[in-house]
Amino acid sequence: MNIDLNGKVAIVTGAGKGIGREIAHTLAHEGVITIMLDLDGNLVADSAKEAAGKGLQAYPYECDVRNFSRIEAVVEDVRKRQGRIDILVNNAGVANGGPVDVLKEETWDLNMDINLKGTFLMCKAVAPVMKQQRAGRIINAASFAAIVPSYGSAAYASSKAAVHQFTRVLAGELGPWNITANCYSPGMIPTDMNHFADLPDDRQQRLLDTLTLRYWGKKEDVAHLICFLSSDYASYITGTMIDVSGGKLATQIPRTAYEIAAQEGSYEF
Repeated sequence: MNIDLNGKVAIVTGAGKGIGREIAHTLAHEGVITIMLDLDGNLVADSAKEAAGKGLQAYPYECDVRNFSRIEAVVEDVRKRQGRIDILVNNAGVANGGPVDVLKEETWDLNMDINLKGTFLMCKAVAPVMKQQRAGRIINAASFAAIVPSYGSAAYASSKAAVHQFTRVLAGELGPWNITANCYSPGMIPTDMNHFADLPDDRQQRLLDTLTLRYWGKKEDVAHLICFLSSDYASYITGTMIDVSGGKLATQIPRTAYEIAAQEGSYEF
């Protein structure tokens, strides 16, 4: 099986760093003309410059996904320059939080505005282009927190659960135009936003105990899924959320299997 995305045009939000950067670069490596959006213009310019230095087609745009007029301007510029938009990856997000009784209203609003409203505004701007060409792939970032939230994540988990439901509605609305809409739910993938790999060892071990595959995920794991969902091989997949978490909480106590394997001499903690 060979995924062929050569010549496709993709917009990736939050592409200046972290998982978004990895997604954008991976798509570009697959021959995709990749439009990289980020709130930080310098960051996304550096990211695109790195990709261009490898002979890849990557173009940076400074864009706040909360600003619909700016989104419209970017989408129109991409449509004029490239003629089409085949893939939209709504990766931009924040994860600020805190317990509900002390959670600041502005923190709640920030999560909703970027994670949920930003996704809505990008889809609102791109959907007409995809409907006109009668084809497209929309892929939204949810989170494992949309499945099982954690302490202090009320704002983040609520926004990501809403992204999941929004994606399902979007899939239903855009099906007649051969446009698919799916979302992905990363689990424990160390980034500058969560700092999983920088935690004290005892806290890392406690988190790893919740994984069926007991090691941190990689940004590439998400990027590879995005490539698949962008391809013709995923043409009959829509309205779903795909968990990319190493089987986080697939069973009640994933560590049990590792303890048994250790007793048998097949695994070492």
